[in-house]
Amino acid sequence: MATIESLLNHAELPDSPTPRLDAELLLAHALGKSRSYLHTWPERELEADQLARYQAALVRRQAGEPVAYILGQQDFWSLELEVAAHTLIPRPDTELLVETVLALLPATPAQVLDLGTGSGAIALALATERPAWTLTGVDRIPEAVALAERNRLRHKLANARFAQSHWFSALAGQRFQLIVSNPPYIAADDRHLAEGDVRFEPSSALVAGPDGLDDIRLIVEQAPDYLASGGWLLLEHGFDQAGAVRELLGTRGFRAIESRRDLGGHERISLGRFDNE
Repeated sequence: MATIESLLNHAELPDSPTPRLDAELLLAHALGKSRSYLHTWPERELEADQLARYQAALVRRQAGEPVAYILGQQDFWSLELEVAAHTLIPRPDTELLVETVLALLPATPAQVLDLGTGSGAIALALATERPAWTLTGVDRIPEAVALAERNRLRHKLANARFAQSHWFSALAGQRFQLIVSNPPYIAADDRHLAEGDVRFEPSSALVAGPDGLDDIRLIVEQAPDYLASGGWLLLEHGFDQAGAVRELLGTRGFRAIESRRDLGGHERISLGRFDNE
C-alpha cells in the first residue's frame, strides 16, 4: 500500500546528505501539495499517476541529479525561483552578498549591476528589498537571460531588467553605484567538480582557469570603467581565495577593501570601493 508515510520511510537515497528532506520535497511536488500536507495526512494513499511521478523523480535523485533541477524551482531570499540546468542553483551562502549590498547603499535611487545573473536570484532579491533601485542583470547565456526574465515577471518586479552580455561587453557607457557578482571561481582540476550536485551544473558557471580566478581577474580589472565614483564592487569567491581577491582589488586601486564571512566562518565575499575622481 503506497501511503505517504510508507513511501517516505522507504525512500532510498544513500548518497544524499539530506535523504528525508529530499524525499519529502519530491513527494510533495508529485502530489502538488506542501510538505506540511505530508505530515498532516501520512496515511493517504497515492493515486497511480502521483506514484509514477514520485518514483520517476526518486530515480533521478538516486542518480545524483539535484532536487532543484528535478522540481524546476529553488527558494532564495524571500523568492521562489524557476531554475534550469543551464544556470547554477541559487544557494543560501549567496544571500550574504544580498545582505552586504543592502547594508552598503541607502534605499534612495541607485543603479546596481548583477554580473552573471543566472536565474536572476541576486538581482531580484535586491529589487524586492529596494524598490527605488534599478537592477540590471546580465548573463552571456541567452537561456539564462530568458529564465531570469521569467522569474522577474513571476514576481512582478518592474525595477529589474535583464540582458545578454559577456560580463561588461554590452554595457558600454553605463555607470553603476554598485556591481555585484557570483562568478565562476573553481579551479579546473578541483576534485569537487566530480562530486555531488555540481556534477549536474554547467561547468561554464563553475570553472575559471587553473586557479579559479580568471573571471574574477577580468571583473576586477574592468569594473572601474563601469562604476560611478565611489562605487562598490562585491564578489563571491571560494573559501580559500579571499586573500588573493583582496590583493587583486588593491592592485587595481580599490579602497576600503574587506572580506565577509559566511555562516560557516569562511571568508566568502570580498568588496572594495573605487574613486574615479
